[in-house]
Amino acid sequence: MKKSALILAIVLLQGLSGAAPPVPASRPDEVRGTLSLSGAWALYPMAVKWAEEYQKVHPGVRVDVQAGGAGKGMADVLAGAVDVGMVSREVNPAEVGKGALAVAVAKDAVVATISRKNPFLADILRRGLKREEFAAIWVGKTVQSWAGLLGPGPAAPLHCYTRSDACGAADTWAAYLGKRQEDLAGVGVYGDPGIAEAVKRDPLGIGYNNVNFAYDAKTKRAVEGLEICPIDLNGNGRLDPAEQVYATRDDLIQAIAAGLYPSPPARELYFVLKGKPRSPLLADFMGWVLTEGQKYVAEMGYLSPGPDRITKGLAAVGRDAEGKK
Repeated sequence: MKKSALILAIVLLQGLSGAAPPVPASRPDEVRGTLSLSGAWALYPMAVKWAEEYQKVHPGVRVDVQAGGAGKGMADVLAGAVDVGMVSREVNPAEVGKGALAVAVAKDAVVATISRKNPFLADILRRGLKREEFAAIWVGKTVQSWAGLLGPGPAAPLHCYTRSDACGAADTWAAYLGKRQEDLAGVGVYGDPGIAEAVKRDPLGIGYNNVNFAYDAKTKRAVEGLEICPIDLNGNGRLDPAEQVYATRDDLIQAIAAGLYPSPPARELYFVLKGKPRSPLLADFMGWVLTEGQKYVAEMGYLSPGPDRITKGLAAVGRDAEGKK
């Protein structure tokens, strides 16, 4: 009884003195705020995953991710409209001169895609197409029909599709053919989902897509209605066992890692900032992406940029090997 009275007296005295109950102190390293990312479709699925996982660790943070093409991402970040531009091509000197700081965060590739209803499908999957044949379709424009490309068969025109938006996929595919995006012929279609849908619906169509829009995230096989058009790397007119790397997304990713898929169209993917991070939140996010965030890369169908690139990226954003200050 005496003990209860003593506790009550202490509480009353605290109330009379104006002392408030103690409030738990915030963690000194806790980050809060909002980050915005825009740009490459190639990086969009990976960036969304990173945003979700980072927000679980830091519930006081909101990360907004929007796709729209590498060109939009670069323009947005240089204009200060977003914190991070997602870019799926190499950054050019003019962009660096405007303050672009490119940090490699992942790797993937661009693949040629055809409709599963293509009347020449069996022949295409057996022999693949040579780099020179892809160039004849998109650059030289010397091939107007599937029979003209593959030899005797049904009289059927070849419908070529390309991207209408400035993007890393088109730039990468064009680089594989020795050109730039503006040199590619074809019906222009906006975005990765758009070009995949256009090819899927056209039995005579051919296009190109980033890996994660050509393969289904759940089954890891080609998107329903699409097939991956294989590359005859040695030009011998048939697909050798080492060139048969397209059955699943994991098979292709392993081939890229082993150097069995050419670069380009295999390429690095970048988060681009306008100079070094000025906010603790942006610096922390970049450090997390390059360390803890890398454990989600394989799960999402990408490759890590590698230890050297990660070390370089951490130094560029002012973080140590653990992603901290």
